[in-house]
Amino acid sequence: MFALRPYRKNDYEVYNPFREIEELERTFFGEPLFANWNEDRALSFRTDISDNGDSYLLEAELPGFDKKDIKLDLSGNTLTITANHKSEKKEKEGENGKYLRVERFCGEYRRSFDISEINTDAISAKYENGVLSLTLPKKQPSLPESRQLEIQ
Repeated sequence: MFALRPYRKNDYEVYNPFREIEELERTFFGEPLFANWNEDRALSFRTDISDNGDSYLLEAELPGFDKKDIKLDLSGNTLTITANHKSEKKEKEGENGKYLRVERFCGEYRRSFDISEINTDAISAKYENGVLSLTLPKKQPSLPESRQLEIQ
């Protein structure tokens, strides 16, 4: 089993009438034309996971967040990264009056990962230049106990 497998929402949680068309499009062209509008992608963030031999390095792109807005939760064999954007409602005026359109998303981004193969006591995290970096040391394989049996 591969560690750090992202959990996926059940496909039947949210009805998407275009799911079959997207699958057909993905079959022929790779990524769907409107992939950025997919709900799972819009409410998520991109992560890169690399294997460094004795540990994994997980890098999550979280630009525009403050360190205090990011939470890391360990629950059983699940690591959940949560980041909140909070909106400050400000009335700004341009040259011709108020803004007609403001394109900023406020809400919560969340991803969960299976960490059953990770030594959770040695996880380290840092946030720098919009990238959250987690060093996730692998569990050392336990060797089977060796013992001698008496013959009776």
